[in-house]
Amino acid sequence: MRYLYGLAILCCLVLWSSCRNDFETVASTGNLEFSKDTVYLDTIFTNIGSSTYNLKVYNRSDEDINIPTLRLAQGEASNYRLNVDGMPGKVFENIQVLAKDSIFIFIETTFDINNLPTDPKNFLYTDQLLFDSGGNEQKVELVTLIKDAVFLFPEKYADGTTETLNLGQDENGEDILVKGFFLEDDELTFTNEKPYVIYGYAAVPGNKTLTVEAGARVHFHDGSGIIVAQNASMKSLGLPSLDREEMENEVIFEGDRLEPAFADVPGQWLTIWLTSGSVDNEFNYTTIKNSTVGILMEDCPVTLKNVQIYNSTNVGLLSRTGSIDGENMVINNSGQSSLAIQLGGSYEFRHCTFANYWTNGFRSFPAVSLDNSLETSTEILVFDLIKADFKNCIIYGNERRELSLFQVTGGAFNFNFENCLLRFEDPTGEFDNDPLYDFNNSALYTATKFNLDPVFQNTEMNNFNIETGTSGAENIGKPGVLPLTDLNGTSRSNPPDAGAYETTVFPED
Repeated sequence: MRYLYGLAILCCLVLWSSCRNDFETVASTGNLEFSKDTVYLDTIFTNIGSSTYNLKVYNRSDEDINIPTLRLAQGEASNYRLNVDGMPGKVFENIQVLAKDSIFIFIETTFDINNLPTDPKNFLYTDQLLFDSGGNEQKVELVTLIKDAVFLFPEKYADGTTETLNLGQDENGEDILVKGFFLEDDELTFTNEKPYVIYGYAAVPGNKTLTVEAGARVHFHDGSGIIVAQNASMKSLGLPSLDREEMENEVIFEGDRLEPAFADVPGQWLTIWLTSGSVDNEFNYTTIKNSTVGILMEDCPVTLKNVQIYNSTNVGLLSRTGSIDGENMVINNSGQSSLAIQLGGSYEFRHCTFANYWTNGFRSFPAVSLDNSLETSTEILVFDLIKADFKNCIIYGNERRELSLFQVTGGAFNFNFENCLLRFEDPTGEFDNDPLYDFNNSALYTATKFNLDPVFQNTEMNNFNIETGTSGAENIGKPGVLPLTDLNGTSRSNPPDAGAYETTVFPED
């Protein structure tokens, strides 16, 4: 019986101690420690919320500490938002930190640059996190760069619906509607004065041209892109830059998350869609990154010079019955193919690097695929591959076979790789009897090399410069093939190297 009595006393003590809310603490004496003394919330656009950043507050002492006040210096007027150990707000009292323990503070911000008395393009917004007061006060700085921008978005109607574009009908006769809008005449020139942020699909109307000037920066919100309608055109007119890091004259298309953590994240927006019947499309010194499909084109022409496409969830450049004149192009890091040609068309690529070093998951498609057909739910469509000529190009990646050729009878299938470097390893002889892969057929493979390491400088950083003295692409090109300068502006040697870059000496680590 006494054992039961003792157990009852123990249970009471446990229950009593678990219900206490008056922990013994000592006041903060200015000896808190922080995971960082300044929290940089990186760069955001006006009126677009930042990512959530965290600050860890440590109590290294042997006693529980009570922080009498924890607040933003600007108080409730601050444009920063806090969450302190699960509690939202901007001013807090009596925050307890247990001995040898820590708490998390989560920080976000949204800022409207239009509320400023002046009209800056960029504005550095700061505040402070204040812990305690008086002689015990400790501070952590908060810093955010706010960029002004031109925002383009579909109209929201009074009934709560949003403006849409009708893309035609599906196989069931249902309208295909996407959130989007047609650009007005005064919106058809993107300058380099401010970045552009697009919500939904921005459509170029028929018989109009969207001109993107040198140095322009175009950002897309999640689920957004550009559509170029029938008889419309898109011209991205970048120029060479003096600083290849800053690319001050390059046109850049990317997502609207500016934080470094999003710099190379695929799939942040949809695509630049050159629809059937669009005309005179042109991209020069242009970088397209972090989309689902970099460029999707259907039965239309495009000129691509000095274009780079990186980090596409599906395909970097997808063409269906298109016509492409391409030179000094680099495409890498695609969840499927970097270059996918379907339903035939007519193509010429000179001094291009088509690579695929995708590491974000399993990849079952090669870097380059050529196909003169497309299978739908009801039929197989077949069109002529009039030509697909690759001159002085590199096709390489982290898979054994980086080239796929698929011909359906009933349509022409004309292609040629001339003075190229290809990766195609077939150790089991699976393709020995396929005439499309007869690498001794000089009508299909002219002076082309296979499986020689091009020695790219840094595939993870999308740096496809090749190294002097070690690259398998060095001096294998055909002389006189345009352009005579590479993507860096370096004059090509005689004979030139394959790919978009001439060899260079890599800097020592």
